[in-house]
Amino acid sequence: MEYSEVRETDPAVADALEGEVRRQQDTLAMIASENHVSEAVLEAQGSALTNKYAEGYPGKRYYAGCEFADDVEELAIERATELWGAEHVNVQPHSGTQANMAVYLATLEPGDKILSLELEHGGHLSHGHPANFTGQLFEVEQYDVDTETGYIDYEALAEQADEFDPDIIVSGYSAYPREVEWERIQAVADAVDAYHLADIAHITGLVAAGVHDSPVGVADFVTGSTHKTIRAGRGGIVMCGEEHAGDIDAAVFPGGQGGPLMHNIAGKAVGFGEALDPAFDEYAQQVVDNAEALAESFADNGLEVVSGGTDTHLVLVDLRESHPDTSGGDAEEALAEAGIVLNANTVPGETRSPFDPSGIRAGTPALTTRGFDEAALREVGDLIYRVVDNVGDESVIAEVRERVGELTDAHPLYE
Repeated sequence: MEYSEVRETDPAVADALEGEVRRQQDTLAMIASENHVSEAVLEAQGSALTNKYAEGYPGKRYYAGCEFADDVEELAIERATELWGAEHVNVQPHSGTQANMAVYLATLEPGDKILSLELEHGGHLSHGHPANFTGQLFEVEQYDVDTETGYIDYEALAEQADEFDPDIIVSGYSAYPREVEWERIQAVADAVDAYHLADIAHITGLVAAGVHDSPVGVADFVTGSTHKTIRAGRGGIVMCGEEHAGDIDAAVFPGGQGGPLMHNIAGKAVGFGEALDPAFDEYAQQVVDNAEALAESFADNGLEVVSGGTDTHLVLVDLRESHPDTSGGDAEEALAEAGIVLNANTVPGETRSPFDPSGIRAGTPALTTRGFDEAALREVGDLIYRVVDNVGDESVIAEVRERVGELTDAHPLYE
């Protein structure tokens, strides 16, 4: 992949862009929130729609000349509606966080109460962390997973909700490897007369393919990212019933943002169209199968897998028992040197700093896109273990890096 026009105009930027393509080709992308989109999605996102302001919604824009922007957004909405079965879909949020913002703006007043999962237990910044706008504008209390099992304790959640009396309960997580029981959380929300927001940012594609139960039609609001397991244009999405449609649309625009990024919405439309192909369902199932194989490899090597395994696209490893002197940050740095890119992550019952936590999180969406199967992921798990078990040993890191190169050469990204 070359950037000839950029190179002619700005060689320094072209160097960086081409370097990034090489980096992605030559490394194993295992950050759970990352994936590789198709060249069609890349082309749509780099289209002339980047020149067009289209404030408002299809048929109700604040500017002239939006007929093709309308076509693209309507396609994105129609395809999203078919994928997830929602009554109403808004495809304009610039990110999953801004999708969550729209729900809060539509339902809450400053000072209202949010009940959400603690960040170190797998939650997200936009669910109520004090550094985020949610923690600054709303009263937030957070629930935990059971530190012994790694699972959500739904009975404890119900008791906490009864005592806290939240206005909205947030489910859906960034580092929770197990299937979420949406109906149980909805029952908790109903019992305390709270809204229920299901944030499926990480599992949007798994839900679309039916390999994870869907909260659509269960939770009052469903938000998500459109570039993780779904492989579409980078951004966010909000889904809800018709009774909330007007409030959500007003909260997205003009409540939370101005002009939509129409080039990204074009990427969403193309990616959603790709996800409607039956081959996508096979891909999503392979993502989960690969994650299970990765978890098995870790366990076979003596690493502690949080909750004992995974039902989704990610595996969370707690290094404290097997490698007490190795932090997640140490492992992340050594693995990056070996060509395996994942992230340090907090674990339930975290005892280290969140800036250098005790765990690592590994995801399988991007490798699955490249054609890796269960056998390949078991080998990748073995390679990860070799590095973690030999942090600081440059000879081992070099050997792993060589094998990573063979694997990436065998599974080219953009040919």
